[in-house]
Amino acid sequence: MLSFFRRFLGSKVGAFIALAFLGVIAFAFAAGDITNTGGLGNLGGGGGTAAKVGGEKLSVTELQSRVQRAFEQERKQNPGLQIGEFIAKGAVEQIYDQMVAGLTVSAYADDQGMSVSKRMVDGQIAGIPAFQDASGKFSQDLFRQLLAREGISEQALRDDMSRDLIGKQLVGPASLGVRLGDSLVLPYASLLLEARAGRIAAIPAAAFAPKTAPTDAQLQNFYTKNADRYSIPEQRKLRYAVIDAARFAGAANPTDAEIAAAYNQNKVSYAATQTRNFDRLVLPTEAAAKTIAADVKAGKSMADAARAAGLAVATLTKQTKAMLAKDGNDAVVQAAFAAPKDGVVGPIRTGLGWQVLRVTAIDTVAERTLAQVRPELIATLKGQKTAQLISDFTGRIEDQVAEGATFDEVAKDNGLAIETSPAVISTGQAVQDSIFKPSADLQALLKPGFDMTADDDGQLVPIIPNQRYALLDVSEIIPAAPPPLAKVRDIVARQYQLNQGAIKAKAVAEELRTKIAKGMSLDDAIKSVGAPLPAPQKVAGRRADLMRGQERPPEEIALLFAMAPKSVKTLAIPNDQGTFIVQLDAIQRADAAKQPALVENVRGQLSQVAGSEYADQFERAMEKQLGVKRDAAALATVKQALRAANGVTP
Repeated sequence: MLSFFRRFLGSKVGAFIALAFLGVIAFAFAAGDITNTGGLGNLGGGGGTAAKVGGEKLSVTELQSRVQRAFEQERKQNPGLQIGEFIAKGAVEQIYDQMVAGLTVSAYADDQGMSVSKRMVDGQIAGIPAFQDASGKFSQDLFRQLLAREGISEQALRDDMSRDLIGKQLVGPASLGVRLGDSLVLPYASLLLEARAGRIAAIPAAAFAPKTAPTDAQLQNFYTKNADRYSIPEQRKLRYAVIDAARFAGAANPTDAEIAAAYNQNKVSYAATQTRNFDRLVLPTEAAAKTIAADVKAGKSMADAARAAGLAVATLTKQTKAMLAKDGNDAVVQAAFAAPKDGVVGPIRTGLGWQVLRVTAIDTVAERTLAQVRPELIATLKGQKTAQLISDFTGRIEDQVAEGATFDEVAKDNGLAIETSPAVISTGQAVQDSIFKPSADLQALLKPGFDMTADDDGQLVPIIPNQRYALLDVSEIIPAAPPPLAKVRDIVARQYQLNQGAIKAKAVAEELRTKIAKGMSLDDAIKSVGAPLPAPQKVAGRRADLMRGQERPPEEIALLFAMAPKSVKTLAIPNDQGTFIVQLDAIQRADAAKQPALVENVRGQLSQVAGSEYADQFERAMEKQLGVKRDAAALATVKQALRAANGVTP
């Protein structure tokens, strides 16, 4: 509900507390991202200086590498994300601020004589799941193997960890314990109860789009400038050879001898069994027990006999001899299992007292012969043998791969049929074939296939554990890039015309805004255009209702709540769809003083924002004291390099 108030996660110092991007090596490992991303493990510097903090420098190369890694992390959650979109969201600036903040706080801590012990860093490293074995314990071997594979030195990782810990210790407390007074909180809380009414008119680009086709030069120029929006995500061709349990169907059939051996080994399970249900009373004296037993034998129910004595019957169900012996003795067991149904047993003395039992039910299961259990024995033995055969077979394949055999060699040696997918993106969609649907096997192989690098050996991937596996190889990686203009010419031509219409729609909207500001009504202004346009729509509501939940309201609605009374503004409709004209007609103020729960909720969240601001100002003061130098021009260099590295043509 208060997301529009919050800047906490967007602030650079908030990263110390949220553990967002500060120390990207630690972030990547903690997130489980330990795949190679094209040499991003090399964070050694070079390529110019983006910032200087004392004797430390933040290189352009390091900044680019860390933004690229963050982009790859985000794209795992949103496979269609393009680098242009990521940059447009301010990712480069945010990560730059966070990295400069990390260096600044670390340098300030050194200046003040603060440090982090090796033991603290060891504890952080040991807690990273990527470095833990199957039992959840830190593995030194796994730790060194993963660092070596990433090309990251242990010292680089430790330095990042140290900066993270110093940041939390030094800057974290600056944001704690903040409590804002009513004079500051009440106006914000009252804003949530405020209601507004207005009207919104859309000036669609389609109404002003040119009717003539664009020239080749116009189209090429537009395509070059907007290459980001047409870029195709990274595509891969995957080769795989499936190993299915059906391959071992003949060899897994058990022999008669094996079936007989399994039967004899578990013969006790197939023997005849009997269970009984009992009503039971335990009494302290033999005389009392004899009285109860006589009454029950004479026809009285066990429950009635017990109630007359001020007692309650215990009901025992599905009792075996062993179960009954736990609260009785051999004499009780023998007599209880010798008596007929409805028979009365006892009284018999036990450690608990004198027991009287009545047999209420007898359930006898006859012995199961070998012929009777043969089908289930065959199924069990066949499953066990199949699992063992698959395990042995896949084990040999893994040994071959480990010894350097190629994917093709392993497939040929083991008689495996190779299948090759078309070029697909990480969701399984084939860009060149809109009707292509990935098979169940390919769908299961997409994630491991896109986690592999071009240099990785074939990997054995379980599709259905113990039943179906695949030897997987990446045969081709096609970097993200816009397709040739010829392949998308029609789409680009339509988008160009819409873009030109959007430019005209914006100009028309600005003219109308000026007329409305001078007193013309919105309806009359729309009519004055001389083109068929949608009628304005009325909108009204409270800010709290619009801001409820995690999703932000539409931008045109949010704008309505950021306008001065009786004002009018324009707002571009995304994707060159045109321009909105937003007019605020009325504001209904409210007072949150009578809603203390709301006030406290707002107080808590605003206190977090204020705490973050204190921490932010603290870090800025450190920068000033240390004489931190930033090179804002380096950001443009990084953005250009990122676009080029991700297949976007300048």
